[in-house]
This record gives sequence, C-alpha cells and structure tokens, in this order.
Amino acid sequence: MSKGVLLVNLGSPDSTDPKDVKRYLGEFLMDERVIDVPLWARTLLVKGIVLNTRPKKSAEAYQKIWWEEGSPLIVLSERLQAKIDDQTSVPISLAMRYGKPGIKQGMQELHDQGIDEVLLFPLYPQFAMATTETILVLAEELRKEHFPNMSFTTVPPFYNHSDYIRTLANSISESLQDKEYEHILFSYHGVPERHIRKSDITNSHCKIDGSCCQTASTAHQFCYRHQCYETTRLVAEYLELKPNTYSVSFQSRLGFDPWLKPYTDRTIERFGKQGMKKLAVVTPAFVSDCLETLEEIAMEGEEIFHEVGGEKFTVVPCLNDREEWVKVLSRWIDEWAHQKSVEA
Repeated sequence: MSKGVLLVNLGSPDSTDPKDVKRYLGEFLMDERVIDVPLWARTLLVKGIVLNTRPKKSAEAYQKIWWEEGSPLIVLSERLQAKIDDQTSVPISLAMRYGKPGIKQGMQELHDQGIDEVLLFPLYPQFAMATTETILVLAEELRKEHFPNMSFTTVPPFYNHSDYIRTLANSISESLQDKEYEHILFSYHGVPERHIRKSDITNSHCKIDGSCCQTASTAHQFCYRHQCYETTRLVAEYLELKPNTYSVSFQSRLGFDPWLKPYTDRTIERFGKQGMKKLAVVTPAFVSDCLETLEEIAMEGEEIFHEVGGEKFTVVPCLNDREEWVKVLSRWIDEWAHQKSVEA
C-alpha cells in the first residue's frame, strides 16, 4: 500500500466575476447537506431566487478581499499544502469541496502517483453536516465510482485535540499581546438548528436548551454546537480567561429558519450599545481566512461596532499557514503514515 494525503477545504469562486460567483454559489447551495430541503424546494429557492439576486452582491464582497494571487482561501490553503509537503514523508494533495480544484482532481493526482491508501483530511475543526459530512459523502461516492482500489482513513474533527487547542490559543495570545481589548468574541459559522437535531445520533439529546451541550452524551460526536462551545471552553482554560471576558456567537445565517444563536452581528451591536469600546474577535470554525472572516467579520463587523460607539475592533487571523500549525498537521500526518494514532 502506498500512502498519501488529501487536504480538503471549502472552496471559492474562480474569480470575482458575478458569473463565476454564481456558478460557485449554485454548486454550494444546491448541496443537500447545505440546504437540506427537498430537491424541488431547494431548486426553487436557489435557482429561482438566490442565484438571481445574490451573485452580484457576493461578487462585490469578494472583490473587497481578493488578493493579487487570487482567492485568499485558495492561496492560503496552497501555502499550507506546500509547507506540509516539505515537512512530511508522503505526498500531499489539496482539493476544495466546491469549485476548483475539485475532490476528484485531488484524488486523481494521488492515484497518478500510485497512491492507494489516502488520509482524507477535512480542514474543519468541528463536525457539521454542511462541512465535514458533505466532504466524506462526496469523496466516498467518487472513490467507489472512479477509484475502487483506493482506501480512506478519515481524520476526525479535532476541535478538542490538545495540539489544536494549544496552537489556536497561542495564535490568539500572540495576535492580542500588543492590543487593547475588553472582551474576546468567539464567532463560529452558523448552521440551522435543524442540522443539530438531524446530526443527533440519539434522536433525543440535542434540545438546544442551554444545558444539552454541557451534558455528556454520545451525541456530541456529531454535534456542531457542542464542539464549538467545547473549543471555546478549552481555549479559555488554556489562556486562563476570566468568566465574562469571552463569549460565543454564530455568523452567516441564510433564510428564515432558526439558526444557532446568538447571532454575531447582533452580538457585536449589543456590545457596542452597552458601552464596550474594545472588542477582539476570533473565528475558530475556519482554519483559513476567507470571505466570512475577511469581509463579514473584519469589515462588516468592524463597521457595526463603530456605528454603535465601539472604538477598537481587533480580528485574530485564522491559523492559515502559521508555522506551529504546519508542524502539528505534519506530525499528525507522519504519525498516520507510520501507523500511529492521531487521536488526542
């Protein structure tokens, strides 16, 4: 058996042209694990409404954050891949769940190198239907259809892995060491509440009632909300943050169904109205900076904060290709390559 690794991130449009953005949004939003309603309803919503109204606005948002080299998420993912490749003993390929390079392309690259045992590595700390699960499902479909002799080992969500917590905490500490702030807001990407209940393997535990995420359960293995709060708790413990100096919120909601609360934009607004002057925001649902961190938080979030009287708004960068993070991932990969566990 010859081993290799497939890193998988979210993806990005090919350019900031509204046509490319529309194509990307179509692929993303038509995923049944992103908008989990019957096909006819999803088609009506996405192709009938969203793709006729949103691409131009989204394209303008991408234009604000686009780099000379291309999409920040793609560029940062490529940098991460290159650095890991330099530090590991097995081939490293990169794919995106949506857009290019696709998962099939990443698998083909490994196949062409004679790789038949693949470490499938979703670059998401927390499990969610719309992130980790959709990657695993599509990769398995492609494997069966195109690469039947290939086998997968999947890296589990690493939201509570001691290496990840230490690296995230150190990045926060370093980013804020010369900054003034009164509070740290841990903003995670939102999901509809029904996704939490659908992922509940007990069919009864996840009530989203304020206590279920703190009550031990096998449901936590697939509970995005629990994993977000647990990441925050472990980082706060590592950094010895005092109670009431940090909190959790959820960003990027879509549609009219209930999404995880509290909402980030309203939380930032509330903090400013309550007299908070200096706020720091960290986005641990992402390992690479992207539209949701660079535009939604660093631009829109700051604008909201200033409008309600806030003064200093500091955004902690994602882990990106940070050296400590590269070393952690490279060690996990080499441990797998030499048949050691990468569990915490």
